[in-house]
Amino acid sequence: MTGTEGRVDGDGSGLPGPAAVLPGLSEEQVRALRRVGRAWGRVSVAPEVWRRALPVEPDVGAFPVSAEAGRAWFGRLVPLPPLRVRAAGPRAAAGVQAEAVSRVRRVLVGAPLASSAFVTERMRKLVALPVLSADALSSVAYGPEAMLTVLVLAGAAGLAYSFPVSAVIVFLMVAVGVSYRQTIRAYPHGGGSYIVAGDNLGPVAGLVAAAGLMTDYVLTVAVSIASGIAAITSALPGLTPWTVPLGVLVIVVLLAGNLRGIRQAGALFAAPTYAFIVAMFALVAAGLVDAARSGFQPVPPPSLPVTETVGLLLIARAFSSGATAMTGIEAISNAVPAFRPVEWRNARTTLSWMVGLLIAMFAGIVVLIHLTGVVPRSQETVLSQLAHLSFGQGWMYVYVQAATAAVLLLAANTAYNDFPRVLSLLARDDYAPKTFLRLGDRLAYSGGILLLSLAAVLVYVAFEGQTNSLIPLYAVGVFLAFTLSQTGMVVHWWRRRDPHWRKSLLFNATGALLSALVLLTAGISKFTSGAWVALIAIALFLLVTTRIKRHYATAREALRLRPHAVELPAPTSTGPLAPATRAAAADADRETEEIPEEIHHLSVIAVATLDLAAMRTLAYAASLGQPALAVHISTTEDEERRFRAYWGLWGDHLPLQTVLSPYRAVVAPLVHYIETLHRLNPGLTLTVFLPEIVTRHRWHRLLHSRTASRLRHALRNLPKIVITTVPFHLPR
Repeated sequence: MTGTEGRVDGDGSGLPGPAAVLPGLSEEQVRALRRVGRAWGRVSVAPEVWRRALPVEPDVGAFPVSAEAGRAWFGRLVPLPPLRVRAAGPRAAAGVQAEAVSRVRRVLVGAPLASSAFVTERMRKLVALPVLSADALSSVAYGPEAMLTVLVLAGAAGLAYSFPVSAVIVFLMVAVGVSYRQTIRAYPHGGGSYIVAGDNLGPVAGLVAAAGLMTDYVLTVAVSIASGIAAITSALPGLTPWTVPLGVLVIVVLLAGNLRGIRQAGALFAAPTYAFIVAMFALVAAGLVDAARSGFQPVPPPSLPVTETVGLLLIARAFSSGATAMTGIEAISNAVPAFRPVEWRNARTTLSWMVGLLIAMFAGIVVLIHLTGVVPRSQETVLSQLAHLSFGQGWMYVYVQAATAAVLLLAANTAYNDFPRVLSLLARDDYAPKTFLRLGDRLAYSGGILLLSLAAVLVYVAFEGQTNSLIPLYAVGVFLAFTLSQTGMVVHWWRRRDPHWRKSLLFNATGALLSALVLLTAGISKFTSGAWVALIAIALFLLVTTRIKRHYATAREALRLRPHAVELPAPTSTGPLAPATRAAAADADRETEEIPEEIHHLSVIAVATLDLAAMRTLAYAASLGQPALAVHISTTEDEERRFRAYWGLWGDHLPLQTVLSPYRAVVAPLVHYIETLHRLNPGLTLTVFLPEIVTRHRWHRLLHSRTASRLRHALRNLPKIVITTVPFHLPR
């Protein structure tokens, strides 16, 4: 059985979390821990008595040390073998069942990777460009078309504004690109909109920026896949009725791939992205050569029905639609640490390349559209029409469509990298359930990946996979994040006043002003076309995240260690009951006990952190007067050392066994440990004690772990194992 369980810092759920270290204790908490330990010492027997009473050897095995790990494939991934068991024994039914489940998971997701398997290889610029720019560069496949789709409503008069609107969009690309160059310099360790806005404008602004980012990432998946499927159906019209099923299938494939950690092999993005760049420049070059033969005389567009008149609102809508070609510009500023040294300098260079390529391809496509008189059609994309005019039905047309479809479908994966990361940052700051902090078996934020896939499927199906229907929702989230990030940078430079701060402030102020203009334009002009959906989603996001933050603050205060609130075991001078000998216990391998004297106990207490809930559980188990053993699953060596140090500050009153889990899993190693204790000592009745948070509202349960139910399910086939939860009721 494999799995992970996130630790809520101080939530009393009984288990630690992902690869994050144990939260540190303040001076006040350390003093409280010592006072509680002294109080325990006055009512409990000496720690040596508890240790002598243990009927088992607590150390049952360990994971291999790093020196015994397998060699890394291509210098990137380091797999580790499973836990070594000190003594073998007959496998129980639960072990066979767990092994079967593990095999299925390995087929679907892959074998678990140790924390040491994080990618250590940095990206050079030629690899980082396609990996981090796929979303931005691929947007030229739908950005110009989205702009024309609005202008064409006014007929030829509307199309006449395509050049001026495009020129403003190009200027906006330059301004925002230069602004993010300043962000990279100021935040060399990665500065997404959530971090920048939160640091400089306050937590509310950071939350609003995160809301914009989250909606942006969901729509990135939906829009990219819708555009990619449109490229396929343009070349193969017979697949048009299957637009929605094909898009959902692609999302499922992306889900499976990211759960397996395929996204770590980022170099796979190089081929389709570079193929798309070559295809776009080949298309522009061929189109310009054809136009040169006719003296660059534009072909008049076909006769178009006029449904709207040219006005400020129409032009504003076209501008905000075309500006969606800028999506993904932020990706490089988020991933600065992924570059080779000097990281920030290489990131700025890569960003400049990306913006230059984006402007060249965007401008080239707009010029070709003007020269050829192509207008948007429902059954064929603008890029497909341009490729037909330049290459006919030959192999170059197939190449252009295949490269476009491939880069659009893979561009959706940018969101799979960033959405779970932002969600984990929100969970770190208590704005999202702690489960999103959890790294899965393949070193991916599995919870965030699943949530993104579900949201993208719902949006894609609701809008029937139509790019033009999704675009109005897109600009609001994108430019809300842009605006807050750049405004935050203005405040940053004003506060820091580093050398050349005025120039940097001017760049970021320009980017903030233009982004705010697009945001305002999109919010007003596209409100009735679908922008209201994005605005409502952002408002709901703020409501939910603030409620979650309030609940975690209440839980943390209630669980905070306070000496006078800690329950102590009943005073005793005799210590634990004398256990049966290990030899006698080993013979009792069947559930034949009929009287109390025939039952030989061992209390196993799962402890994550020393808060009030954990102290109540320790006190309850100790008060029963049976041999007791505390178990802590550590996900890092540092966490293991620090927990033992805190245990010593408390007074080391009960025996403690720590298990280091390099796979970040917590429930599975705890199950394995208990199962191994049972196999080595079948005559003992093991009672596993877990702290349990009891909330007053049902939806609050989603914010805390369900360790007890998972343990019951995993261990129910083993005899003589009892799971007991000790409730801790939150005040509200």
